Amino acid sequence: MKKIILTTLTIITLISCQSDDKYEDKNRDPKNPTQVSSEFLFNAATKSLFDQMTSTNVNNNIYRMLGQHWTETTYVDEANYDFNTRNITQSHWSEIYRDVLADLATAKINNDADLTISADTKKTKNAQIEILTVYAWAQMVETFGDIPYSQALNAGQYVLPVYDDAATIYSDLLTRIAVAIPNLTDSGFGTADKIYGGDTAKWKKFGNSLMLRMGVRVADVPALATKSTAAIKAAVSGGVFTSNADNASLVYSNATPNTNPVWVDLVQSGRSDFVIANTLVDFMNNLSDPRRAVYFDQNLGTGVYEGGPYGDNNAFSSYTHVSDRVIDPTNPASLIDYSEVCFYLADAAERSISGTPVNAAVFYNAGITASFDYWAAPNVATYLANPAVNYATAPGTWKVKIGNQLWLAMYNRGYEAWTAWRTYDMPGFNLPAVSEDPVPTRYTYPISEQNLNKVNYTAASAAIGGDTQTTKVFWDKF
Repeated sequence: MKKIILTTLTIITLISCQSDDKYEDKNRDPKNPTQVSSEFLFNAATKSLFDQMTSTNVNNNIYRMLGQHWTETTYVDEANYDFNTRNITQSHWSEIYRDVLADLATAKINNDADLTISADTKKTKNAQIEILTVYAWAQMVETFGDIPYSQALNAGQYVLPVYDDAATIYSDLLTRIAVAIPNLTDSGFGTADKIYGGDTAKWKKFGNSLMLRMGVRVADVPALATKSTAAIKAAVSGGVFTSNADNASLVYSNATPNTNPVWVDLVQSGRSDFVIANTLVDFMNNLSDPRRAVYFDQNLGTGVYEGGPYGDNNAFSSYTHVSDRVIDPTNPASLIDYSEVCFYLADAAERSISGTPVNAAVFYNAGITASFDYWAAPNVATYLANPAVNYATAPGTWKVKIGNQLWLAMYNRGYEAWTAWRTYDMPGFNLPAVSEDPVPTRYTYPISEQNLNKVNYTAASAAIGGDTQTTKVFWDKF
């Protein structure tokens, strides 16, 4: 596994090994390019981002367990919130900084230097790069809190970057995405774009939908209240997703190395490491949720679903498995989808934000329906009529109602399932059976940062109230 982050000794070594200009040409391989195309870098970053957010390899991504959709069988450290044995937080930090953000930054540099394309194409490519960049930065802030930002990705000047305030970063990201969206004027990367194939209208919807999500995320932060409202209103007026056809998705192939990483992690690797967690199965059983037949395998018998006790040593054969669709090598992965957007619109309606939807129930129902449609699950009308689901009669506050159904709809998207719980504070999550530790509210900083960037790490840790798994990030207010 690649474990070295951008701010570590590798950078120091690279700087110390720079050659004099007169020897530079002698160190070049004439058979290899000295400047990689922006298309290659954009697509490399895109795939790295999708793969990282989709993988279920416990060395890389344990979000499905933080969201308590899945739990483990033999090796249960991760379901018991052990982040450090496998350096999970470092893997995520390194992957996003090095293989996503750094590649996107270089793609922009190379795109700016390209004299063969029109000004509109250049602007559009940079806007596409910027939307993915904002997505990646926002995810890192939402995961860790304060992070290196203003001095990051500039190893020549800042080997050991300072950590910036998370709310300040997020505010800047909202500005950046608002500036980027109007620059989407032509096909940009065109057929080289693996998300939308150069469809400008869908890129605009992607940008607006991401801005909506970010605006909702910080709606309860007093210092960002004005900016949150402005972002939500701009996103809605600019046009967000209107169907599953708009989803920001990457379609995988059935040939390696371009298969869905879940297939790689479970099928190709021959692993039996996960079963569905009782947290999810019990909730769906209580609602007679028809999506169980497409979310889960029926390995225990037709219509029989039993989740493994969360965090326990569960026998693989005794509990419900993931469905064939989830482990299909061609199963697409999404960064944001229509169902998710509908629930954010319901949230905006409850906040009575001028210029946004006025009927939360309409968008709540649309979010559920979009999830059913995406998974081709039957009987959505019957499900919506269930008093425990119906928006007028379902238990809890409006936040709990929206949060519960968003959490269910984010199956197979573990990060957003965990973040739904952090955002809407729904009850019902279990303490892990072995450690009995509380559910984490953030990732702790990588151990390498503690060792190699100690001064800045120490300052950041103090600023956020302690580098612990239960320290709340700035937007997680309640």
